[in-house]
Amino acid sequence: MNEIRDILNTMDYGPAPEDDKDVRAWLARHDDGFGHFIGGAFTSPGKDTFEVHNPANGETLARVALAGEAEVNKAVGEASKALKKWQALSGNQRARHIYALARHVQKHSRFLAVLETLDNGKTIRETRDIDIPLVARHFYHHAGWAELCESEFPGYEAAGVCGQIIPWNFPLLMLAWKVAPALAAGCTVVLKSAEHTPLTAIAFAEICAEAGLPAGVFNLVNGAGETGAALAAHPDVAKLAFTGSTEVGRILRRQTAGSGKKLSLELGGKSPFIVFENADLDAAVEGVVDAIWFNQGEVCCAGSRAIVQEGIADRFHRKLRARMEKLRVGNPLDKSMDMGAVVAPVQIREITAKVEAGIAEGAEMWQPSWAKTTSNADGCFFPPTLFTGVAPSSTLAQEEIFGPVLASMPFRTPGEAVQLANNSRYGLAASVWSQNLDEAFDAARQIKSGIVWINSTNLFDASAGFGGYKESGFGREGGREGMREYLVPSWLGKARALPESEPLPAPEPAPGSDNPGLDRTVKMYIGGKQARPDSGYSYPVNGKDGRHLAEVGLGNRKDIRNAVEAAHKASGWSAMTGHQRAQVLYFLAENLELRGAEFAARLSETGMSAATARREVEASVARIMFYAAWADKYDGAVRAPDKRMLTLALNEPWDVMGISCPDDATLLGLVSLVMPAIAMGNRVVVTPSPRQPLAACDFYQVLDTSDVPGGVVNIVTGDRDTLADTLAKHDDVAALWYFGSQAGSELVERESAGNLKAVWANNGKARDWFDARQGQGEEFLFRAVRVKTIWTPFGV
Repeated sequence: MNEIRDILNTMDYGPAPEDDKDVRAWLARHDDGFGHFIGGAFTSPGKDTFEVHNPANGETLARVALAGEAEVNKAVGEASKALKKWQALSGNQRARHIYALARHVQKHSRFLAVLETLDNGKTIRETRDIDIPLVARHFYHHAGWAELCESEFPGYEAAGVCGQIIPWNFPLLMLAWKVAPALAAGCTVVLKSAEHTPLTAIAFAEICAEAGLPAGVFNLVNGAGETGAALAAHPDVAKLAFTGSTEVGRILRRQTAGSGKKLSLELGGKSPFIVFENADLDAAVEGVVDAIWFNQGEVCCAGSRAIVQEGIADRFHRKLRARMEKLRVGNPLDKSMDMGAVVAPVQIREITAKVEAGIAEGAEMWQPSWAKTTSNADGCFFPPTLFTGVAPSSTLAQEEIFGPVLASMPFRTPGEAVQLANNSRYGLAASVWSQNLDEAFDAARQIKSGIVWINSTNLFDASAGFGGYKESGFGREGGREGMREYLVPSWLGKARALPESEPLPAPEPAPGSDNPGLDRTVKMYIGGKQARPDSGYSYPVNGKDGRHLAEVGLGNRKDIRNAVEAAHKASGWSAMTGHQRAQVLYFLAENLELRGAEFAARLSETGMSAATARREVEASVARIMFYAAWADKYDGAVRAPDKRMLTLALNEPWDVMGISCPDDATLLGLVSLVMPAIAMGNRVVVTPSPRQPLAACDFYQVLDTSDVPGGVVNIVTGDRDTLADTLAKHDDVAALWYFGSQAGSELVERESAGNLKAVWANNGKARDWFDARQGQGEEFLFRAVRVKTIWTPFGV
């Protein structure tokens, strides 16, 4: 009698092909090609087209129109024309349209899944069970946000026309991530599909027409990098959202600098997959399958770096190799396949080149016994690959491969695991496996990435924000934080332009002060100590009627470097509780109020009336108290995307920020920017108003007497744009706020592309610092944090 175990050991997989005849019929009906979707209708394909291929066998699926500048202009024009009518709809009316899109996606779910598999090469199991259900989920979720937007985001309005550029690895899902919140916020959209995989975006455009979405609200242009560049450069695009490579993200950051466009970037990753010795190894092995061999490893958040505790590394690798031997790679329309085809031959070449570099660097490669059969098959197939003996600095450990390649390295202590995890210019996601939840959460808090999965991996939901740290980009998609990306303050459209700042006086001897007392040397404030400028120069500060008041240090690049180093050393401030920081800020407000008359007199020297000076000091005290109140209350959210899973949206500080202060309201402007930043746990390098920095230089005396640790606030005086340029280029500054000229805003946005730091610039627009809508509030708190989403099993 046969044992069930024997039958299972000898049983082979049978073919389980998905029927693609409906998709084939649809493609045949468009044998003449697909055009763009502009103003609610499809254009004719025209002569300027490109071919779309099935990566599993190389066949040509369709011919698609290639958009140039004229087509982009037309699409943006139609989106602009539709904007006012779309915004004029009530939240309920917009919600009905978005709900209809969700319903129609569900009605066509199998068609869309098959089309995505043919176009992209991913398995039908993934498109059917993950991608398309998540697409519908995003539209359902954001139908709710459309209904609630006005009440949940008071004082905000739609950003305007949105340009959106999506990648080829999750074509329809990335469309939903971007289009759904934009429509919910009241924006209209021009979307550029990926050159390799435009077909599901075209099918979605048909769904928009079928569901009755008003013409011009969603527009689709197809093309390559030139098309995306034309869309990004269009002056009528108010918001640009991009998912793709870090290199292209840098190009877009520079291209949009100074344009006033809102920008969100979701870029590359090199995500760590940490396995502690007490982890459930069988579960962790299955986690690796989902982390790096899901979607052939063509996932920006793929767990491509296995960091395994030394004591169990060999056993883990043995289990992993045994599991890899059983993986099936082949026709993605076969429902029994684990992996499908890589998107295009060019991607196969890039994966192969990095694998060969890893071998040349001395790492040990292992592939299943059947790997050569896969490599020699028709189509773009690459076998699952494991590297061991990988050095932390190697190509395999540092460069995004974007393929089914796992690099493994050992660690001994939890601290070393975190160090290895953070040893990357990327910071998109991480996965932590441990049966000790204290250990897992401790690691999760220390890892510098936007998403951390505990005992799980590659989980997504519309309610949970997704986005990165460091060179993985900035901005979030999904959740409340994702909605903010498509909203702007309502008052911003009426803000007046600031005049260009006059150059600073030359750093040369100036007429003496009328003050008969001792000459005061105004120093900078770095690391809790007064410091002379490295340049050895100072420049004069004049008051009303040109009267000489004092000279202050002319800061340079070395001063900024010293200040950034001091800020990094003050990491204890970020580790304090919100309550502890609040107590320090209340003490700071108390001490500023005690010296209120002195500060008012200092401000009066600049030419303002005594009454206005007193008002500014009083407003500054109140603003410090406002952020002291928020220090222990702006603390994220808990969400439940599944009955057995919780997500924790944690507001984490940027750590070290640069702040360039405005010329108007020289004390209140500085306080309004510094206080929310440090209340949220950041340490800051501040450049005060260049022409009137004396109130800021007096303010550091209050910091000294208010228990603010040295290095939390560092003040460097000098030319705002010269110092901002250095801050923008500094790789150890994670975020920069700039409030100055239009030219200065363009400068910092352009120069921040090096480490892709988040920049909040005023683009030369004035802000009324006394107005509670403009000078304080959640906008400042939101900009002072980055959201980390931690996924954890719950009640399992």
